[in-house]
Amino acid sequence: MDSSSSSNQEQYVTEVAENYETTCWGCGLRVLLPSCASAFKCGWCGAITDHNKKKRDQKCIKWRVVRDRCFVSVVLVFIFFVIFGGVWAIYPVVFSVSFLCGIFHSIVTAILSIATLFFFSFAAFRCAGTPTNILWGSYPTVGKGDLENYTYCLYCSKPKSPRAHHCRSCRKCILDMDHHCPFIGNCVGAANHRSFIAFLISAVLSTIYVSIMSAYVGLRTWPPLKYSFGRINGVSSSELAWRIMNEILVAFLRSALLLSSRGLILAYLFIASVSLQIGLSVLLWQQLSYIYQGKTYLSHLSSQADNEEEKKDCQNLVRFFGLQYYVTRFLPNFRVTRKRHIK
Repeated sequence: MDSSSSSNQEQYVTEVAENYETTCWGCGLRVLLPSCASAFKCGWCGAITDHNKKKRDQKCIKWRVVRDRCFVSVVLVFIFFVIFGGVWAIYPVVFSVSFLCGIFHSIVTAILSIATLFFFSFAAFRCAGTPTNILWGSYPTVGKGDLENYTYCLYCSKPKSPRAHHCRSCRKCILDMDHHCPFIGNCVGAANHRSFIAFLISAVLSTIYVSIMSAYVGLRTWPPLKYSFGRINGVSSSELAWRIMNEILVAFLRSALLLSSRGLILAYLFIASVSLQIGLSVLLWQQLSYIYQGKTYLSHLSSQADNEEEKKDCQNLVRFFGLQYYVTRFLPNFRVTRKRHIK
């Protein structure tokens, strides 16, 4: 009886995981965790500790700094070349048309040039924004929830807020980091994101202006085209259209050989401005779309992984450009006066 009952009984074997004691980097309190837990969130200060994170190699940082400086130098040289080359090639023809027309275009050129250089300097040489210093490391100084969702930056050796991201090229944490742009040699973050968008807008407007003016002056100074279609009797319509297009192209290339140095500069300015206009417009549209969604480029990538819902609103654009106060400050007075009239 005992043997049959013992054989029918099921035996359960459980493994007891060994706990280990560790300390929270944020407040210094000791925490008892299971051996399988590599990441944990402190119940007091809210700091997140992840033992799996490791410091990456930083051998290529010097090359990144050299690359960024080279890009910034090339961009500045190109901007000055477009400004002075355009003035030298375009304005003799513009002033020959009308003195008032030349003064008007000189004012437009000065405004666009100063705005582009000003916003580029702010975006490139201004700090992109670093998180504020916060007390951490000991229990008496760190209150409950003071480090909520903060992580420890292995490179800066200090807390990193949820809105910050460490840039290894800039060698510091950037608040609300959008991306690291090598063409400005700097990160785009909370402190210079608005200047970066203003630079893109002024650059797009400048390239549109340069392409229009270079095309206008180029048409006035281009050598005359010489055509030789030959016999066109008895030629089909498709063959005639092909012959006309071919002859126009040949005449255009033949006349291009007779261009002066001013004409070559105008042709280069037109091609460069149109190509830059397309690229900068795409980048500007992408940036404005992220702002409209209330995101940055990095948060957009993380939200795709987390499948977060997008909160699209035009108020995001208003808040980003700091226009909320100017747009709404007159509305309360208007509503008050309207109520008074109704009474």
